[in-house]
Amino acid sequence: MAYSIDYKKRVIAYKDEGHSFKELYEAFRIPSGTYYVWKGQLERGVLGVKVKQTRRRKINPEELRRVIEEQPDAYLREIAEKFGCSIASVHARLKKLKITYKKRRLPTRKSLRN
Repeated sequence: MAYSIDYKKRVIAYKDEGHSFKELYEAFRIPSGTYYVWKGQLERGVLGVKVKQTRRRKINPEELRRVIEEQPDAYLREIAEKFGCSIASVHARLKKLKITYKKRRLPTRKSLRN
C-alpha cells in the first residue's frame, strides 16, 4: 500500500510526541519497523522519492524497426542472430512494439483452382 508523504510525516510526528509503539499501531496501524524505515528516509531526505528502475534491453526498438523495414521477409531466426538473442525475444519485442510480422503464403494448387 502506498502512503502519502503527509501521512508518513504525521506518523513520525505522532511517535516523536512521546507516544508508544502500541499507541502508534492502534492509531495508524503502522508497525515499528515501518516507522523506523520512514524515519530514516526522512532524515536522509528521500521520503517519498521513488526511482523507477528499468533494465537495459538487448533489442533496441529503433534498430529493430530499421531491420524490419530493410528486410521485411527476414525470418525471426535471422533477426535474432543479428541482435544476439533468442527468437522468442525478437517475437516478444515485436509484439510489445505492436508490429505484426506475417509472411505471405505461397499459392497452393487447391487455392489456384478456386
